[in-house]
Amino acid sequence: MPQMFKTWQTKSAKDVSLIALITFISGVFLWLIYGIYLQSLPIILANSVTLFFNLIILWLKIKYR
Repeated sequence: MPQMFKTWQTKSAKDVSLIALITFISGVFLWLIYGIYLQSLPIILANSVTLFFNLIILWLKIKYR
């Protein structure tokens, strides 16, 4: 969340690597699928929240290019 707020406030995403962000989002998405497969609520909730915030950061990265 701190990275998201900093990006939003400064309107600059130059500190965020696009490749690293996409790689991280892909990994979190796979963990979310795994949690759904296991029907494990803690894994689903943790990765859903993480995915949501990182998708916002990705959107800000694209927006403030």
